[in-house]
Amino acid sequence: MNRRTALLDVRQMTLADRLTVAAGTPSIDLMESAGTAVSKAITLRWTARPVIVLCGPGNNGGDGFVVARQLAESGWPVRVALLGSFDSLVGAARHHAERWQRAIEALTPVALEGAELVVDAVFGSGLSRALTGPAALTLAAASKKRVPLIAIDVPSGVMGDTGEALGAVSTVLTVTFFRKKPGHVLMPGRGLCGEVIVADIGTPLSVFEQIVPNSFENDPALWLSDLPWPTLAGNKYTRGHALVSGGYPITGAARMAARAAARMGAGLTTIAVPDVALPIYAAALISIMVHPLTAPEDFAALLDDPRFTAFLIGPGAGPSAETRNRALSMLASGRPTVLDADALTAFQTEPAVLDQAIIGPCVLTPHDGEFGRLFDAGGDKLTRSLAAARRCGAVVVLKGSDTVIAAPDGRAVINTNAPPSLATAGSGDVLSGMLLGLLAQGMTPFLAGAAAVWMHGAAASEFGPGLIAEDLPDLLPGIVRRLYMLRAEAASPSRHSPASG
Repeated sequence: MNRRTALLDVRQMTLADRLTVAAGTPSIDLMESAGTAVSKAITLRWTARPVIVLCGPGNNGGDGFVVARQLAESGWPVRVALLGSFDSLVGAARHHAERWQRAIEALTPVALEGAELVVDAVFGSGLSRALTGPAALTLAAASKKRVPLIAIDVPSGVMGDTGEALGAVSTVLTVTFFRKKPGHVLMPGRGLCGEVIVADIGTPLSVFEQIVPNSFENDPALWLSDLPWPTLAGNKYTRGHALVSGGYPITGAARMAARAAARMGAGLTTIAVPDVALPIYAAALISIMVHPLTAPEDFAALLDDPRFTAFLIGPGAGPSAETRNRALSMLASGRPTVLDADALTAFQTEPAVLDQAIIGPCVLTPHDGEFGRLFDAGGDKLTRSLAAARRCGAVVVLKGSDTVIAAPDGRAVINTNAPPSLATAGSGDVLSGMLLGLLAQGMTPFLAGAAAVWMHGAAASEFGPGLIAEDLPDLLPGIVRRLYMLRAEAASPSRHSPASG
Protein backbone atom coordinates (compact mmCIF):
# COMPACT_ATOMS: atom_id res chain seq x y z
CA MET A 1 0.00 0.00 0.00
CA ASN A 2 1.04 3.65 -0.35
CA ARG A 3 3.77 4.35 2.21
CA ARG A 4 3.01 8.07 2.17
CA THR A 5 0.06 7.47 4.48
CA ALA A 6 1.74 4.76 6.56
CA LEU A 7 1.34 4.90 10.32
CA LEU A 8 4.37 3.75 12.29
CA ASP A 9 4.05 2.59 15.86
CA VAL A 10 6.49 3.66 18.56
CA ARG A 11 8.76 0.66 18.06
CA GLN A 12 8.88 1.20 14.30
CA MET A 13 9.67 4.90 14.67
CA THR A 14 12.45 4.13 17.14
CA LEU A 15 13.87 1.70 14.59
CA ALA A 16 13.53 4.32 11.84
CA ASP A 17 15.62 6.73 13.92
CA ARG A 18 18.27 4.06 14.53
CA LEU A 19 18.39 3.20 10.83
CA THR A 20 18.73 6.90 9.96
CA VAL A 21 21.69 7.22 12.30
CA ALA A 22 23.20 4.02 10.91
CA ALA A 23 22.85 5.46 7.39
CA GLY A 24 25.10 8.37 8.34
CA THR A 25 23.00 11.03 10.07
CA PRO A 26 24.35 11.67 13.58
CA SER A 27 21.69 11.62 16.31
CA ILE A 28 22.73 15.16 17.25
CA ASP A 29 21.86 16.34 13.73
CA LEU A 30 18.61 14.40 13.71
CA MET A 31 17.57 16.12 16.94
CA GLU A 32 18.60 19.50 15.54
CA SER A 33 16.39 18.90 12.50
CA ALA A 34 13.45 17.92 14.71
CA GLY A 35 13.77 21.03 16.86
CA THR A 36 14.16 23.18 13.75
CA ALA A 37 10.90 21.83 12.34
CA VAL A 38 9.07 22.66 15.58
CA SER A 39 10.49 26.17 15.91
CA LYS A 40 9.65 26.88 12.26
CA ALA A 41 6.08 25.71 12.77
CA ILE A 42 5.77 28.01 15.79
CA THR A 43 7.21 31.12 14.10
CA LEU A 44 4.94 30.60 11.08
CA ARG A 45 1.86 30.69 13.35
CA TRP A 46 2.69 33.14 16.13
CA THR A 47 4.57 36.37 16.53
CA ALA A 48 7.28 36.60 19.17
CA ARG A 49 5.90 36.34 22.72
CA PRO A 50 6.98 34.89 26.08
CA VAL A 51 7.30 31.11 25.75
CA ILE A 52 8.14 28.37 28.22
CA VAL A 53 9.57 25.11 26.91
CA LEU A 54 8.84 22.17 29.20
CA CYS A 55 11.59 19.60 28.74
CA GLY A 56 11.67 15.99 29.85
CA PRO A 57 14.69 13.80 30.56
CA GLY A 58 14.81 12.00 27.19
CA ASN A 59 15.03 12.73 23.48
CA ASN A 60 11.75 14.65 23.51
CA GLY A 61 13.35 17.02 26.01
CA GLY A 62 16.39 17.29 23.76
CA ASP A 63 14.13 18.40 20.92
CA GLY A 64 12.73 21.00 23.32
CA PHE A 65 16.17 22.44 24.07
CA VAL A 66 16.73 22.90 20.33
CA VAL A 67 13.39 24.69 20.03
CA ALA A 68 14.23 26.97 22.96
CA ARG A 69 17.64 27.88 21.57
CA GLN A 70 16.35 28.59 18.08
CA LEU A 71 13.43 30.72 19.27
CA ALA A 72 15.79 32.66 21.54
CA GLU A 73 18.19 33.24 18.65
CA SER A 74 15.22 34.65 16.72
CA GLY A 75 14.57 37.20 19.47
CA TRP A 76 11.81 35.43 21.37
CA PRO A 77 11.71 35.70 25.16
CA VAL A 78 12.23 32.03 26.09
CA ARG A 79 12.53 30.13 29.32
CA VAL A 80 13.17 26.40 29.87
CA ALA A 81 11.81 24.20 32.65
CA LEU A 82 13.31 20.74 33.08
CA LEU A 83 11.78 17.64 34.67
CA GLY A 84 14.47 16.04 36.83
CA SER A 85 18.13 16.93 37.05
CA PHE A 86 20.40 18.18 34.31
CA ASP A 87 22.83 15.36 35.07
CA SER A 88 20.23 12.78 34.04
CA LEU A 89 20.39 13.97 30.42
CA VAL A 90 22.52 11.82 28.12
CA GLY A 91 23.53 11.56 24.48
CA ALA A 92 22.12 14.00 21.95
CA ALA A 93 19.72 15.43 24.53
CA ARG A 94 22.67 16.30 26.81
CA HIS A 95 24.52 17.87 23.89
CA HIS A 96 21.66 20.21 23.00
CA ALA A 97 20.92 21.01 26.64
CA GLU A 98 24.52 22.17 27.04
CA ARG A 99 24.06 24.51 24.08
CA TRP A 100 21.30 26.27 26.03
CA GLN A 101 23.36 28.93 27.80
CA ARG A 102 20.57 30.36 29.93
CA ALA A 103 18.92 29.43 33.21
CA ILE A 104 16.97 26.21 33.58
CA GLU A 105 14.00 26.17 35.96
CA ALA A 106 12.32 23.28 37.69
CA LEU A 107 9.29 21.93 35.86
CA THR A 108 6.40 22.97 38.10
CA PRO A 109 3.24 25.00 37.56
CA VAL A 110 5.12 28.06 38.83
CA ALA A 111 7.23 27.98 35.66
CA LEU A 112 4.14 28.89 33.63
CA GLU A 113 3.92 32.39 35.09
CA GLY A 114 4.06 35.00 32.35
CA ALA A 115 4.14 32.49 29.50
CA GLU A 116 1.88 33.14 26.53
CA LEU A 117 2.91 29.97 24.71
CA VAL A 118 3.87 26.56 26.11
CA VAL A 119 5.90 23.87 24.34
CA ASP A 120 5.34 20.33 25.62
CA ALA A 121 8.66 18.54 25.16
CA VAL A 122 8.24 16.40 28.26
CA PHE A 123 7.69 12.83 27.08
CA GLY A 124 6.05 12.53 23.67
CA SER A 125 5.45 8.93 22.63
CA GLY A 126 8.25 7.68 24.87
CA LEU A 127 5.80 7.44 27.76
CA SER A 128 4.00 4.14 28.26
CA ARG A 129 2.24 4.92 31.54
CA ALA A 130 -0.06 7.56 32.96
CA LEU A 131 1.27 11.10 33.27
CA THR A 132 1.90 11.84 36.96
CA GLY A 133 3.75 14.18 39.29
CA PRO A 134 5.04 17.62 38.30
CA ALA A 135 4.57 16.94 34.58
CA ALA A 136 0.87 16.14 35.01
CA LEU A 137 0.33 19.11 37.35
CA THR A 138 2.13 21.56 35.08
CA LEU A 139 0.41 20.53 31.86
CA ALA A 140 -2.98 20.54 33.61
CA ALA A 141 -2.23 24.05 34.89
CA ALA A 142 -1.28 25.19 31.37
CA SER A 143 -4.55 23.81 30.06
CA LYS A 144 -6.50 25.57 32.79
CA LYS A 145 -4.81 28.87 31.94
CA ARG A 146 -5.86 28.32 28.30
CA VAL A 147 -2.37 29.15 27.08
CA PRO A 148 -1.73 27.75 23.58
CA LEU A 149 0.11 24.44 23.92
CA ILE A 150 2.38 22.95 21.26
CA ALA A 151 3.37 19.28 21.52
CA ILE A 152 6.49 17.66 20.13
CA ASP A 153 5.79 14.17 18.72
CA VAL A 154 2.51 13.60 20.61
CA PRO A 155 1.00 15.39 23.60
CA SER A 156 2.62 13.92 26.70
CA GLY A 157 0.20 11.36 28.11
CA VAL A 158 -1.14 10.27 24.71
CA MET A 159 -0.10 6.71 23.91
CA GLY A 160 1.51 6.70 20.49
CA ASP A 161 0.30 3.22 19.55
CA THR A 162 -3.31 3.46 20.72
CA GLY A 163 -4.41 7.09 21.08
CA GLU A 164 -5.29 6.40 24.72
CA ALA A 165 -5.06 9.54 26.86
CA LEU A 166 -3.53 9.02 30.30
CA GLY A 167 -3.35 12.50 31.77
CA ALA A 168 -2.81 14.31 28.47
CA VAL A 169 -4.30 17.73 27.82
CA SER A 170 -5.44 19.33 24.59
CA THR A 171 -2.90 21.04 22.34
CA VAL A 172 -3.40 23.43 19.43
CA LEU A 173 -0.49 22.06 17.42
CA THR A 174 1.48 18.81 17.34
CA VAL A 175 4.64 18.46 15.29
CA THR A 176 5.74 14.89 14.61
CA PHE A 177 8.41 13.48 12.32
CA PHE A 178 8.58 11.32 9.16
CA ARG A 179 5.22 9.60 9.63
CA LYS A 180 2.24 9.81 11.97
CA LYS A 181 1.66 7.22 14.64
CA PRO A 182 -1.67 5.46 15.29
CA GLY A 183 -2.12 7.69 18.36
CA HIS A 184 -2.34 10.74 16.09
CA VAL A 185 -5.43 9.40 14.31
CA LEU A 186 -7.21 7.25 16.91
CA MET A 187 -9.51 8.89 19.42
CA PRO A 188 -9.15 10.36 21.95
CA GLY A 189 -5.55 11.13 21.00
CA ARG A 190 -6.57 12.64 17.69
CA GLY A 191 -8.82 15.09 19.48
CA LEU A 192 -5.96 16.21 21.73
CA CYS A 193 -3.35 16.76 19.02
CA GLY A 194 -4.86 19.85 17.40
CA GLU A 195 -3.30 20.56 14.02
CA VAL A 196 -0.80 17.84 13.17
CA ILE A 197 2.30 18.60 11.11
CA VAL A 198 4.45 15.75 9.83
CA ALA A 199 7.94 17.19 9.36
CA ASP A 200 10.69 15.80 7.18
CA ILE A 201 13.85 15.58 9.28
CA GLY A 202 15.91 13.58 6.85
CA THR A 203 14.72 10.05 7.55
CA PRO A 204 15.46 8.15 4.33
CA LEU A 205 12.74 6.15 2.60
CA SER A 206 15.17 3.25 2.63
CA VAL A 207 14.07 2.54 6.22
CA PHE A 208 11.02 0.86 4.64
CA GLU A 209 13.34 -1.90 3.49
CA GLN A 210 13.36 -3.06 7.11
CA ILE A 211 10.11 -1.55 8.40
CA VAL A 212 6.89 -2.96 6.97
CA PRO A 213 3.90 -0.84 8.02
CA ASN A 214 0.53 -2.53 8.34
CA SER A 215 -1.55 0.49 9.38
CA PHE A 216 -2.36 3.49 7.23
CA GLU A 217 -4.31 6.72 7.44
CA ASN A 218 -7.17 6.59 4.96
CA ASP A 219 -6.47 8.49 1.76
CA PRO A 220 -7.42 8.02 -1.91
CA ALA A 221 -3.78 7.17 -2.62
CA LEU A 222 -4.44 3.80 -1.00
CA TRP A 223 -7.29 2.70 -3.24
CA LEU A 224 -7.83 5.14 -6.11
CA SER A 225 -6.23 2.88 -8.71
CA ASP A 226 -8.58 0.04 -7.66
CA LEU A 227 -11.77 2.10 -7.70
CA PRO A 228 -14.10 0.75 -10.43
CA TRP A 229 -14.80 3.08 -13.36
CA PRO A 230 -17.22 2.69 -16.27
CA THR A 231 -15.59 1.74 -19.57
CA LEU A 232 -16.64 2.27 -23.15
CA ALA A 233 -16.98 -1.47 -23.62
CA GLY A 234 -19.00 -1.95 -20.46
CA ASN A 235 -22.74 -2.14 -19.84
CA LYS A 236 -25.06 -2.30 -16.87
CA TYR A 237 -24.45 -6.02 -16.46
CA THR A 238 -20.67 -5.74 -16.43
CA ARG A 239 -20.98 -3.07 -13.73
CA GLY A 240 -22.54 -5.57 -11.34
CA HIS A 241 -25.93 -6.32 -9.86
CA ALA A 242 -26.38 -5.47 -6.17
CA LEU A 243 -29.04 -7.14 -4.04
CA VAL A 244 -30.39 -5.62 -0.82
CA SER A 245 -32.60 -7.51 1.59
CA GLY A 246 -35.29 -4.97 2.48
CA GLY A 247 -36.99 -4.86 5.85
CA TYR A 248 -40.55 -4.21 6.99
CA PRO A 249 -42.06 -2.21 8.68
CA ILE A 250 -38.79 -0.22 8.71
CA THR A 251 -38.22 0.53 5.05
CA GLY A 252 -36.17 3.72 4.88
CA ALA A 253 -32.86 2.12 5.84
CA ALA A 254 -32.80 -0.36 2.96
CA ARG A 255 -34.02 2.25 0.50
CA MET A 256 -31.15 4.58 1.41
CA ALA A 257 -28.68 1.71 1.17
CA ALA A 258 -29.97 0.77 -2.28
CA ARG A 259 -29.72 4.36 -3.53
CA ALA A 260 -26.16 4.53 -2.25
CA ALA A 261 -25.25 1.29 -4.05
CA ALA A 262 -26.63 2.67 -7.29
CA ARG A 263 -24.86 6.01 -6.85
CA MET A 264 -21.60 4.17 -6.30
CA GLY A 265 -21.91 2.72 -9.77
CA ALA A 266 -23.63 -0.65 -9.49
CA GLY A 267 -25.14 -1.30 -12.91
CA LEU A 268 -28.33 -2.73 -11.42
CA THR A 269 -29.70 -2.64 -7.89
CA THR A 270 -32.55 -4.76 -6.58
CA ILE A 271 -34.31 -4.78 -3.21
CA ALA A 272 -36.01 -8.01 -2.17
CA VAL A 273 -38.96 -7.16 0.10
CA PRO A 274 -41.92 -8.89 1.76
CA ASP A 275 -44.89 -8.66 -0.59
CA VAL A 276 -46.80 -6.60 1.98
CA ALA A 277 -44.13 -3.90 1.68
CA LEU A 278 -44.07 -3.80 -2.11
CA PRO A 279 -46.27 -0.67 -2.46
CA ILE A 280 -44.06 1.29 -0.04
CA TYR A 281 -40.80 0.42 -1.77
CA ALA A 282 -42.16 0.67 -5.30
CA ALA A 283 -43.62 4.10 -4.69
CA ALA A 284 -40.32 5.45 -3.37
CA LEU A 285 -37.92 3.92 -5.92
CA ILE A 286 -37.70 4.38 -9.66
CA SER A 287 -34.44 3.10 -11.15
CA ILE A 288 -33.99 0.56 -8.35
CA MET A 289 -35.91 -2.66 -8.91
CA VAL A 290 -38.16 -4.06 -6.18
CA HIS A 291 -38.64 -7.84 -6.01
CA PRO A 292 -41.54 -9.05 -3.85
CA LEU A 293 -41.11 -12.20 -1.76
CA THR A 294 -44.40 -14.04 -1.49
CA ALA A 295 -43.26 -17.47 -0.28
CA PRO A 296 -40.50 -18.58 2.16
CA GLU A 297 -38.52 -20.22 -0.63
CA ASP A 298 -38.50 -17.08 -2.83
CA PHE A 299 -35.42 -15.60 -1.17
CA ALA A 300 -33.35 -18.74 -1.68
CA ALA A 301 -34.39 -18.85 -5.32
CA LEU A 302 -33.29 -15.24 -5.72
CA LEU A 303 -29.82 -16.03 -4.37
CA ASP A 304 -29.49 -18.83 -6.90
CA ASP A 305 -29.50 -16.23 -9.70
CA PRO A 306 -25.82 -15.93 -10.70
CA ARG A 307 -26.34 -12.46 -12.10
CA PHE A 308 -26.28 -10.97 -8.58
CA THR A 309 -22.70 -10.04 -7.78
CA ALA A 310 -22.96 -8.80 -4.18
CA PHE A 311 -25.42 -8.88 -1.29
CA LEU A 312 -26.36 -6.68 1.66
CA ILE A 313 -28.51 -7.48 4.65
CA GLY A 314 -29.10 -5.63 7.89
CA PRO A 315 -30.51 -2.12 7.38
CA GLY A 316 -34.03 -2.19 8.82
CA ALA A 317 -34.06 -5.99 8.82
CA GLY A 318 -34.76 -6.61 12.50
CA PRO A 319 -32.57 -8.97 14.59
CA SER A 320 -34.79 -11.97 13.89
CA ALA A 321 -34.24 -15.62 13.06
CA GLU A 322 -35.30 -14.83 9.51
CA THR A 323 -32.58 -12.18 9.21
CA ARG A 324 -30.05 -14.63 10.59
CA ASN A 325 -31.07 -17.33 8.13
CA ARG A 326 -30.99 -14.95 5.18
CA ALA A 327 -27.53 -13.78 6.17
CA LEU A 328 -26.35 -17.38 6.37
CA SER A 329 -27.78 -18.07 2.91
CA MET A 330 -25.98 -15.05 1.47
CA LEU A 331 -22.69 -16.11 3.06
CA ALA A 332 -23.10 -19.69 1.84
CA SER A 333 -23.18 -18.42 -1.74
CA GLY A 334 -19.53 -17.38 -1.43
CA ARG A 335 -20.32 -14.10 -3.17
CA PRO A 336 -19.33 -10.72 -1.66
CA THR A 337 -21.64 -9.92 1.24
CA VAL A 338 -22.08 -6.95 3.57
CA LEU A 339 -23.59 -7.57 7.01
CA ASP A 340 -24.74 -4.48 8.85
CA ALA A 341 -26.87 -3.49 11.82
CA ASP A 342 -29.53 -6.10 12.67
CA ALA A 343 -27.80 -8.77 10.61
CA LEU A 344 -24.92 -8.56 13.10
CA THR A 345 -27.08 -8.45 16.21
CA ALA A 346 -28.91 -11.54 14.97
CA PHE A 347 -25.76 -13.55 15.76
CA GLN A 348 -25.12 -12.14 19.23
CA THR A 349 -25.95 -15.39 21.03
CA GLU A 350 -23.87 -17.54 18.68
CA PRO A 351 -21.06 -15.46 17.17
CA ALA A 352 -19.12 -18.63 16.31
CA VAL A 353 -21.88 -19.55 13.86
CA LEU A 354 -21.20 -16.31 11.99
CA ASP A 355 -17.45 -16.92 11.99
CA GLN A 356 -17.88 -20.39 10.50
CA ALA A 357 -20.35 -19.17 7.88
CA ILE A 358 -17.95 -16.63 6.35
CA ILE A 359 -16.40 -18.52 3.44
CA GLY A 360 -16.14 -15.78 0.82
CA PRO A 361 -15.52 -12.04 0.57
CA CYS A 362 -17.35 -10.37 3.45
CA VAL A 363 -17.50 -7.02 5.22
CA LEU A 364 -18.99 -6.45 8.66
CA THR A 365 -19.88 -2.86 9.55
CA PRO A 366 -20.60 -2.66 13.30
CA HIS A 367 -20.70 0.36 15.56
CA ASP A 368 -19.27 -0.10 19.04
CA GLY A 369 -22.45 -1.57 20.50
CA GLU A 370 -22.87 -4.15 17.76
CA PHE A 371 -19.16 -4.94 17.90
CA GLY A 372 -19.38 -5.68 21.62
CA ARG A 373 -22.15 -8.21 21.04
CA LEU A 374 -19.95 -10.27 18.72
CA PHE A 375 -16.34 -9.64 19.70
CA ASP A 376 -14.09 -8.84 22.64
CA ALA A 377 -14.69 -5.16 23.38
CA GLY A 378 -11.52 -4.73 25.49
CA GLY A 379 -8.35 -2.93 24.42
CA ASP A 380 -7.77 -0.10 21.99
CA LYS A 381 -9.81 0.25 18.83
CA LEU A 382 -7.11 -0.77 16.37
CA THR A 383 -6.18 -3.92 18.31
CA ARG A 384 -9.82 -4.91 18.76
CA SER A 385 -10.65 -4.44 15.10
CA LEU A 386 -7.69 -6.47 13.90
CA ALA A 387 -8.40 -9.28 16.35
CA ALA A 388 -12.03 -9.41 15.23
CA ALA A 389 -11.06 -9.52 11.54
CA ARG A 390 -8.59 -12.34 12.17
CA ARG A 391 -11.14 -14.32 14.15
CA CYS A 392 -14.02 -14.17 11.70
CA GLY A 393 -12.12 -13.97 8.41
CA ALA A 394 -13.98 -10.87 7.23
CA VAL A 395 -13.06 -7.25 6.80
CA VAL A 396 -14.33 -5.41 9.88
CA VAL A 397 -15.33 -1.76 9.58
CA LEU A 398 -15.61 -0.56 13.18
CA LYS A 399 -17.43 2.72 12.77
CA GLY A 400 -16.99 6.00 14.62
CA SER A 401 -15.22 9.32 14.24
CA ASP A 402 -12.04 7.24 13.84
CA THR A 403 -13.46 4.33 11.83
CA VAL A 404 -11.03 1.43 11.54
CA ILE A 405 -11.08 -0.82 8.48
CA ALA A 406 -9.32 -4.04 9.48
CA ALA A 407 -8.44 -7.02 7.27
CA PRO A 408 -7.88 -10.62 8.38
CA ASP A 409 -4.27 -10.46 7.10
CA GLY A 410 -3.34 -7.76 9.65
CA ARG A 411 -3.64 -4.64 7.51
CA ALA A 412 -5.65 -1.72 8.83
CA VAL A 413 -6.75 1.70 7.63
CA ILE A 414 -7.84 4.42 10.04
CA ASN A 415 -10.19 7.08 8.73
CA THR A 416 -9.86 10.73 9.74
CA ASN A 417 -12.13 12.76 7.44
CA ALA A 418 -15.54 12.05 9.02
CA PRO A 419 -17.22 15.22 10.31
CA PRO A 420 -19.41 15.20 13.44
CA SER A 421 -22.49 15.73 11.25
CA LEU A 422 -22.32 12.04 10.26
CA ALA A 423 -23.66 11.19 13.69
CA THR A 424 -27.20 11.09 12.35
CA ALA A 425 -29.72 8.29 11.95
CA GLY A 426 -29.30 6.30 8.76
CA SER A 427 -25.79 7.39 7.82
CA GLY A 428 -24.51 3.88 8.52
CA ASP A 429 -27.15 2.42 6.19
CA VAL A 430 -25.84 4.66 3.42
CA LEU A 431 -22.29 3.51 4.13
CA SER A 432 -23.27 -0.16 3.86
CA GLY A 433 -24.96 0.56 0.53
CA MET A 434 -21.86 2.32 -0.75
CA LEU A 435 -19.82 -0.72 0.19
CA LEU A 436 -22.30 -2.96 -1.59
CA GLY A 437 -22.03 -0.89 -4.76
CA LEU A 438 -18.25 -1.18 -4.82
CA LEU A 439 -18.26 -4.90 -4.08
CA ALA A 440 -20.86 -5.49 -6.80
CA GLN A 441 -18.39 -3.99 -9.29
CA GLY A 442 -15.60 -6.30 -8.19
CA MET A 443 -13.60 -4.17 -5.76
CA THR A 444 -11.89 -6.18 -3.03
CA PRO A 445 -13.48 -5.94 0.46
CA PHE A 446 -10.59 -4.22 2.25
CA LEU A 447 -10.06 -1.50 -0.33
CA ALA A 448 -13.82 -1.13 -0.85
CA GLY A 449 -14.19 -0.57 2.88
CA ALA A 450 -11.51 2.11 2.91
CA ALA A 451 -12.89 3.83 -0.20
CA ALA A 452 -16.50 3.83 0.97
CA VAL A 453 -15.62 5.18 4.41
CA TRP A 454 -13.51 8.00 2.95
CA MET A 455 -16.13 9.01 0.39
CA HIS A 456 -18.81 8.85 3.09
CA GLY A 457 -16.84 11.40 5.12
CA ALA A 458 -16.06 13.55 2.09
CA ALA A 459 -19.72 13.73 1.11
CA ALA A 460 -20.77 14.75 4.61
CA SER A 461 -18.05 17.41 4.77
CA GLU A 462 -19.19 18.84 1.45
CA PHE A 463 -22.79 19.19 2.65
CA GLY A 464 -21.92 20.79 5.99
CA PRO A 465 -24.34 21.51 8.85
CA GLY A 466 -27.89 20.20 8.72
CA LEU A 467 -26.95 16.91 7.07
CA ILE A 468 -29.45 14.06 7.19
CA ALA A 469 -28.69 10.59 5.89
CA GLU A 470 -30.85 10.80 2.78
CA ASP A 471 -28.71 13.73 1.57
CA LEU A 472 -25.65 11.50 1.28
CA PRO A 473 -26.36 9.34 -1.81
CA ASP A 474 -26.95 12.36 -4.04
CA LEU A 475 -23.67 13.94 -2.90
CA LEU A 476 -21.65 10.95 -4.09
CA PRO A 477 -21.46 11.83 -7.83
CA GLY A 478 -19.57 15.03 -6.99
CA ILE A 479 -17.09 13.13 -4.83
CA VAL A 480 -16.59 10.44 -7.49
CA ARG A 481 -16.14 13.14 -10.15
CA ARG A 482 -13.28 14.71 -8.20
CA LEU A 483 -11.69 11.31 -7.66
CA TYR A 484 -11.93 10.65 -11.39
CA MET A 485 -10.11 13.93 -12.08
CA LEU A 486 -7.49 13.06 -9.46
CA ARG A 487 -6.96 9.66 -11.07
CA ALA A 488 -6.67 11.20 -14.53
CA GLU A 489 -4.15 13.72 -13.24
CA ALA A 490 -2.08 10.98 -11.61
CA ALA A 491 -2.07 9.04 -14.88
CA SER A 492 -1.21 12.03 -17.05
CA PRO A 493 1.97 11.42 -19.12
CA SER A 494 3.08 15.02 -18.44
CA ARG A 495 3.45 14.18 -14.76
CA HIS A 496 6.01 11.51 -15.58
CA SER A 497 7.89 13.15 -18.44
CA PRO A 498 11.50 14.33 -18.00
CA ALA A 499 10.39 17.92 -18.56
CA SER A 500 8.03 17.79 -15.64
CA GLY A 501 10.80 16.88 -13.19
